Amino acid sequence: MKTLNGHLTYCSNIHTGEDWQHHFSVLQNSIPVIKQQVSPNNPMGIGLRLANQASIDLSQKDNLEAFKHWLSEQNCYVFTMNGFPYGDFHDAVVKDQVHAPDWTTINRRDYTIRMFEILADILPNDMQEGGISTSPLSYRYWWETPEKLTEAIAISTTHILQVVEKLAEIQQATGKVLHLDIEPEPDGILENSTEFIDWYQHILLPTAKEYFKDKNLTDKQIEELIHTHIQLCYDICHFAVNYEKPEEALAKLEQLGIKIGKFQVSSAIRVVFDEQKAEKLAALAQYNEPTYLHQVVALKEDGSFEKFTDLGDALTAAQTVSYQEWRIHFHVPLFIEHYGLLSSTRNDIVETLALHKQKPATNHLEIETYTWGVLPAEVQAPLNDSIVREIAWVKTLV
Repeated sequence: MKTLNGHLTYCSNIHTGEDWQHHFSVLQNSIPVIKQQVSPNNPMGIGLRLANQASIDLSQKDNLEAFKHWLSEQNCYVFTMNGFPYGDFHDAVVKDQVHAPDWTTINRRDYTIRMFEILADILPNDMQEGGISTSPLSYRYWWETPEKLTEAIAISTTHILQVVEKLAEIQQATGKVLHLDIEPEPDGILENSTEFIDWYQHILLPTAKEYFKDKNLTDKQIEELIHTHIQLCYDICHFAVNYEKPEEALAKLEQLGIKIGKFQVSSAIRVVFDEQKAEKLAALAQYNEPTYLHQVVALKEDGSFEKFTDLGDALTAAQTVSYQEWRIHFHVPLFIEHYGLLSSTRNDIVETLALHKQKPATNHLEIETYTWGVLPAEVQAPLNDSIVREIAWVKTLV
């Protein structure tokens, strides 16, 4: 739905369905109920997540035309998509496989191009701008040596530039400006704004100038091409887990002319160990579930940071080490600030969206809380009601 500072939606990765028939049936049941409560009289945007199989299914003309007809009937539209999880995302152990296949593979490239072809077809003609978020190249710990990591980054960058080439063709043919939104994440090759900017400035842009050198483009034109089609997905939860300050991160990006494709509005678990350590660790243990990775960035007593690839490892370490604070990559409901003895990074959402309201940084805002099915029972509520509550809360900020 349109707000004063961009289009607001929620990501459909909250719903099950790795093939299109399943996912579409869930959307058909949920979207009308949600829209009636959050945008009864105006068009409602949808943040569409397609698994690889669903993207293949929806590429079929009959399926795509049926979906477009349904969108028109429902007074809904798609302006952003989630191309990060390629395969199973529900009812399976995902963990680090959320990155697979990564950007070193042709499969990731082709899946992303297929998604953009779908988006170019369904994006409303009066919008002319759409984006797809994607993995931060790969999972960092799959690469055993610095040399292998460097090679993975180089191959990934070339595959991303092949997507840029396709996006330039789409723009020339349709006038629609589509952008790939790279999403830094804990333990990704690109974890935070510093690593993203370093890759963008010192690897992506120089590689692009070499890649496009035979296209009769000046360096300035190539830079403009990259700035247009490769942007940042600013996941507020991910930046908060890394203790990034929104004002500083946004200022760095603006200074360098790097665009934000979308804000993913999300909240992480936060715990301050000022007292009741044992009780807080016991409360955290409820969130140590086996489906997703829940990386922890721990602030130690001496002011340094320690990282854990999953919550279970951090809980083990806490038996013998003292910490000031933990931030855990576990997407929790936005409208709740405190979970008993635990709290959340919700204030980072408030701060980030206040800065955005003051100086809009993107046209796309997407709520992303995909963990409802693995939350402790006392935090769960009926799914559609929860989505409505999240949208209503965010609307008060934008």
